Amino acid sequence: MERADWDEDVRTRVHTLTEAITYSVFLYTSQGLFERDKLTFLSHTAFQMALKQGLIDAQEFDFLLRFHVEACKVSPVSFLSPHAWGAIKTISTMEGFVGLDKDMESSPKRWRKIVESSCPEKERLPHDWKNKSSLQKLIIFRALRPDRITYTLRSFVEESMGAKYVDAARLEFDKLYEESSSSTPVFFILSPGVNPLKDVEKLGLKLGFSIEQGTLRNVSLGQGQEEVAERALGSASKLGHWVILQNVHLVARWLPSLDALLETAAVNSHQNYRVFITGEPASSPEHHVIPRGILESAIKITNEPPTGMNASLHAALNHFNQDTLDMCSREQEFNSMFFSLCFFHACVTERRKFGPQGWNQNYPFSTGDLTISASVLYNYLEANTKSMQVPWEDLCYLFGEIMYGGHITDGWDRRLCKTYLQEFMHPKMFEGELFLCPGFLSPPFMDYSGYHGYIDEHLPSENPTLYGLHPNAELDCLSVTSDDLLRTLMELQPQASCRGEGSAQSTDEEKVKSVIEEILEKLPEEYDMAEIITKTTKRSPYISVCFQECERMNLLLAEIRKSLHELDLGLKGELTISSSMETLQTALFNDCVPESWARLAYPSTKTLAQWFNDVMCSCRELDSWTQDLVLPAVVWLSGLFNPQSFLTAVLQSIARKNQWPLDKMTLTVDVTKKTKDDFGHPPREGAYVHGLFMEGARWDTQSGIISEAILRDLTPAMPVLYVRAVPAEEQELRNTYECPVYRTKQRGATYVWTLHLRTKQPPARWIVAGVALLLSV
Repeated sequence: MERADWDEDVRTRVHTLTEAITYSVFLYTSQGLFERDKLTFLSHTAFQMALKQGLIDAQEFDFLLRFHVEACKVSPVSFLSPHAWGAIKTISTMEGFVGLDKDMESSPKRWRKIVESSCPEKERLPHDWKNKSSLQKLIIFRALRPDRITYTLRSFVEESMGAKYVDAARLEFDKLYEESSSSTPVFFILSPGVNPLKDVEKLGLKLGFSIEQGTLRNVSLGQGQEEVAERALGSASKLGHWVILQNVHLVARWLPSLDALLETAAVNSHQNYRVFITGEPASSPEHHVIPRGILESAIKITNEPPTGMNASLHAALNHFNQDTLDMCSREQEFNSMFFSLCFFHACVTERRKFGPQGWNQNYPFSTGDLTISASVLYNYLEANTKSMQVPWEDLCYLFGEIMYGGHITDGWDRRLCKTYLQEFMHPKMFEGELFLCPGFLSPPFMDYSGYHGYIDEHLPSENPTLYGLHPNAELDCLSVTSDDLLRTLMELQPQASCRGEGSAQSTDEEKVKSVIEEILEKLPEEYDMAEIITKTTKRSPYISVCFQECERMNLLLAEIRKSLHELDLGLKGELTISSSMETLQTALFNDCVPESWARLAYPSTKTLAQWFNDVMCSCRELDSWTQDLVLPAVVWLSGLFNPQSFLTAVLQSIARKNQWPLDKMTLTVDVTKKTKDDFGHPPREGAYVHGLFMEGARWDTQSGIISEAILRDLTPAMPVLYVRAVPAEEQELRNTYECPVYRTKQRGATYVWTLHLRTKQPPARWIVAGVALLLSV
């Protein structure tokens, strides 16, 4: 349990009111990630203090947040990726980092130790680099080990503000209650899988407040319960009772009334009167509904759910007892399957922390799913006592399609859930030969306390392989978290905050003007569709795709040109600055793709500079294609607005040529051993495509199969793929993995197609590893 209110010492060290309330705002945009957002608040405060005291360089701080770097084609240092080396080359051009790239090339062993360390932030940098400031070390680590930025930031905050702000203070609810009063409610920020009201009810019984005695009123808001809550508050304030208001986020329109009511009820109230409120954090700042008055007056508390497989597995077992294990007549079978069910529950709930590679969507798996599934398991085993057979398929269907599967809306997530159950619910568990995860055998028959002891003794330490994922999944997850944190810090900065007084750096408007000039200078003209259409009288499926892509590109180019011209006139004072122009200006300043442009383009998670470079590459591809309307030798699938349309065109062209029914055909793919430059013309049938990356594994070019990923190579590029169409009954599906293709790492709604890739390993291995192909990384 952590209290969100900081002591007066913090308040005196925060310079502005905006900074003072930052933490409260983040609590309601945290999406359950309390620790990350606490670090965001602390980092923001520490950096602002250091900037105002002149302890860090404003330009270096600006570079850390924006990190404008470009990947090199190759890296001369074996332990650095082309992107990391490109970052080092960019950093080496800055005043305080001259010679960094040369030092890495001349002393690779010392730097390799840093890159490959499990805790690089605790290592000393080689040579004179160890004397660099904390901010300069942060910049170096963002290039070498972006996954460790959050830990490096902790060290920075500890050095700047003191260790007590980083170390989480674990306080008992009894002590926190002492700080509440009739005018100071307690606000619980809900976390998934945690019920904070147990502490309230436990303390209430101890102090003489309970529902049975009529001194505690529990109101679950929603469905017209507002009037009930109002009466409860009025009565409790006079009689000195406790009131619990659950899920206040569900009644957003009533919250201003609640704010006023809490203030009124506290006037001349009984000294024992207390109010306890629960609410979920908002998914984004736009959805923030809790009035500031409630936030400022309340003590804000959050209970973090258990993290890690060990804690989650113990927590799953804690919902049961020895009586649960004794109730089934088929005791040995029930116990073994019951433990696997608990392991499955811990696995699917903890997998959420790996983001889209864990689950395409977020699902509210709860202990209710586990307890009901345990009851179903008991009933089915008791109903089959005569045959003594375990209905494996029935149980996996009930758990995977109804109990847990009832939450799942994505087909690929449903496949993952079913695969987990098939791996965990298996006859081998009765023979002691079933590994629930690498190094962890399904336990033998034992009692309740024995299972807890077995977990502590045999479960491996926390790592992604416990869930079937590659260790890269954790590196990727930490890197994404670090990027999000730094992006949030950048958005919090006033646009002039990264410049000192009298700085020679251009003003914000001048910086935006330079971006506008650069984009307009490079922006190509729109395609003359009338001229292009006259080049052919025959519209093949491929030509239709070409026309559609040109039309989509024209819409995007026109919007970019129009919006930039308007903003340019606005900055010159010739037009009134509108809200849309302000939004565009902010996006350009922050190197983000403006929303008005993104709506007309394809999904992307790249910065504006990277995104615009992709747009220019797409235009060059279309220039080549529209020149003679002949299919390019190798199509850059990632650069198409609608890759599904192109893949459908492959089906259509071959179906027409061979007079096959389109609805009985399917795409098949052969992964070549070549790169784009090795092809001079397109194939006779189908198409060569490139621009795909694999996440969760890698493609072994020599063996022609999916293989285990290489550590720290998160998304290796795929060779050129030969895509063609065949009758569905002729497609070879043996020893293949049904691999989804997505636009971005966000997966989910960015789904494009499904390709069958060769594998010698069982497909289940790649399913639980979250292996997919991506068009953009």
